[in-house]
Amino acid sequence: MKKIITSLMILFTCYVNAQEFKFGKVSKEELEEKMHPTDSSANAAYIYKYRKTFYSYTQGQGFNLITEIHQRIKIYNKDGLDRANFEIGLYRNNSNKEKATNIKGYTFNNLDGKVEKTKLKKEHYFREETSKNTNIVKIAFPNVKEGSVIDLKYTISSPFVSNIDEVQFQHTIPIKNLDITIEAPEYFYFKKASKGYFSIPPVSSKKRGQITFSSKTRSGKYVTNTTFHKSSIDYTKNIDKYLAKNIPAFPDSEPYLVSPRTYKGGIKYELSYTKFPNSTPKYYATTWEDVSKQIYKSTNFGKEIEKTSYYKDDLTTILTDAKSDIQKAVTIFEFVKSKIKWNGNYGKYVSEGVKKAYKDGVGNVAEVNLVLTSMLQSAGLKANPVLVSSITNSIPLFPTLDGFNYVIAMVELESGSYILLDATEPYSSPNNLPARALNWNGRKITKEGYSSWVKLTSKQHSSEEHIIKVSLDEEGVMEGFVRKKEQKLNALLTRKRLNNLDDDKIISDLEEKHEIEIDNYKLSNKNTLGKPVSQMFKFSSDNLVEEINGKLYINPLLFLTREKNPFKSEKRSFPIDFVSPWKESYKISIDIPEGYEIESLPEQMAIGLPENLGFFKFQAIKGKKGVQVNSILQFNSAKISPIVYQQIKQFYSEMIAKQNEKIVLIKK
Repeated sequence: MKKIITSLMILFTCYVNAQEFKFGKVSKEELEEKMHPTDSSANAAYIYKYRKTFYSYTQGQGFNLITEIHQRIKIYNKDGLDRANFEIGLYRNNSNKEKATNIKGYTFNNLDGKVEKTKLKKEHYFREETSKNTNIVKIAFPNVKEGSVIDLKYTISSPFVSNIDEVQFQHTIPIKNLDITIEAPEYFYFKKASKGYFSIPPVSSKKRGQITFSSKTRSGKYVTNTTFHKSSIDYTKNIDKYLAKNIPAFPDSEPYLVSPRTYKGGIKYELSYTKFPNSTPKYYATTWEDVSKQIYKSTNFGKEIEKTSYYKDDLTTILTDAKSDIQKAVTIFEFVKSKIKWNGNYGKYVSEGVKKAYKDGVGNVAEVNLVLTSMLQSAGLKANPVLVSSITNSIPLFPTLDGFNYVIAMVELESGSYILLDATEPYSSPNNLPARALNWNGRKITKEGYSSWVKLTSKQHSSEEHIIKVSLDEEGVMEGFVRKKEQKLNALLTRKRLNNLDDDKIISDLEEKHEIEIDNYKLSNKNTLGKPVSQMFKFSSDNLVEEINGKLYINPLLFLTREKNPFKSEKRSFPIDFVSPWKESYKISIDIPEGYEIESLPEQMAIGLPENLGFFKFQAIKGKKGVQVNSILQFNSAKISPIVYQQIKQFYSEMIAKQNEKIVLIKK
C-alpha cells in the first residue's frame, strides 16, 4: 500500500534545535496550564519526550547498547491520572539481561502558587518477572493529581546490541517536544523502515569516535617493572536525529482499529550486517529467504519440529480411522487442541520445549503449533510452519527476524488448496483462524529453506444471519421469534464470548441491550465447530412501536436498527480493519394488527462501494399479513484503505438513514 504522507507534517511538525528541558525543574506555565493548547480533548500530554540510544564499549566485554530516557508529562484531568504509571520492559536470555538503572523522578504540583515537589523513591517502583525472558519495572508516581507534572528519567543497558527498539513518533496523547537520537558505530549497519502514517525525516550526520585499549607488561628478573600501554581505534558514528514539535495524538478510539501500534508513526531499525576491523562481514536478515533459513535452523524452532518420539504412540492411536489427508489433518488438529492448552504467551520460538509442553499439557504459541506441525508431517502430510505477525504486532515491512511473533501450521493438499491451522484456539477450525492471527499475510517456511507469502484471511465471509417473525397488536405490543445464525470468525468469537456464560446471564444481557423480554432461549452448536452457532428465542416488547396521532411508526429492523454512524472523524489516515470479510443479513416478517393498513414503506435501496469493496441492499414490501423486510450489508475486504474513507463514511450515513426510515401504519 502506498504510504500516505499527510499534511500533518506541514501543520504540526516543526524541525528546530532541541529546546533544553532540565530534569527536575519545571516552569510555572507548565504547572498552570489547564488544557492542551491545540487539543482540548487531551487528558494528558508529553511536554518533553527524549530518547538517546547509543553504543558504549568496555574493554573485555565489548559493546553495550545504552538508551537514556527523559519524559515529562502534564496531566490535565482525572482521566489522565493513569499516565503516572509506567512500565519498563527488560529482556533477558540465559545469563544475558537488560538492566534499568538511574531511575529518578519527581511529581510537581501547584500548591497555592508555589511549586510542590515530591520525589520518586525506591518504594514507588519494583521489578516483576512476567515470563522466562521478560522482566518489567513498574513505576507508580506519588502525589499525583489533576494538573500535576511528572518528570521521569532512567537508563537501559542492553547486551543485545543488534536490537534497537522501535522509534515511536506518535502516542495516544499529544507530544509538545520530541527529541530522539539514534547513534551507531560504523561496525553496525541498520536498515530503516518507516511505519504508520505520520513521518519525521531524520537529520543524519557523522562524527568521530574513539575506543581506547589499556594493557600492561612486566619486566625485570629481581625487580619487577610494570609498564602500562594505551592504544586507540578511531571510528565513525552514524547519527540520526528526530526533532519535532506539536505532534498530534494518535486517535486510538476510532472504530475498526484493531491494532493502533501498527499505524502509529515510527521508524524500525533492523540489523543488516556487522563489519568489525580485520574481520569479514557477518550478514543477518537481508532477504526473506535468509529470514526463513535463520529461523528454521534455530534450535528453538526447526530442531523442535524434528523431535517425534514423544508422541509416536499417540499418533498411531488417533489415526486408526483416519483415511484421507483432510481426515488426518483434522484429527491431529483436534487432538493437539485438547492435549496442549495455550498459556497466553506469544512467540515464534519455544520457551520450555515441545516435549515438556506435550507432557505438561501447556505451552506458548510456538510449542503448541510446532507440535501440531511435527505431528502432521509424521502423518505423511505436506505440512510446514507459517510465521505470523499477530494483529497487535506491527506488519513486517522488510525482511526481518524480529517482525514475526507467532506461528501456525499449514497443510497443502493434492488439489492445490491448503488448510491453515492454529491449535492455540479451542474454537478455531480449519481455515478459520482466531482474530489475533489475522494480520495481512504469513510467511510459510520449509526445512529446505524455501519460503513464500500465505494469505491468512479466509475468502469466505464471516457472517451473521437474522430471521425474525413478529406480530403486532393494536396496543403496540410486539411478540415474536428470533433466530440468529453465525459462521466463520463470527461463530468463533460468539463461542468464546458465550460458552462460559449460563443462559440466565446471556438472556439478561440481551434484554438489557435491546430493551426486550426473552423467553425460551436456546444456544445450539456451541461446541460443534463444523456447524454454524445458532441462538433462538422468543421475545416481547412494548418499546418497538411509536404511536403519533393515531399512526403507528415501526423501525424496519426493530431492535437491531443501527442509529449512529460509527465513522465520525472528518478524515482518517489509516485503514479500516474489519479483520475478516463479513456480511450480515436480516429477513424480518411483521404481521400488522387487525384494523390497520400500511400507509407508507421505506423505498428500496441498493448502494455499492468502489472496486467491489462492498454493498448494501434494502427492501420493504407488502406481504399477505403485513410487511416483509430484507436487508443485506456486505464487505468483501478485511482491510479498507483510508483513501476511500469519505466514501465509507457516506455509505454508512445513507445505510443508517435508510434503516431508520419508518414503516407507517394507519387505521382503516
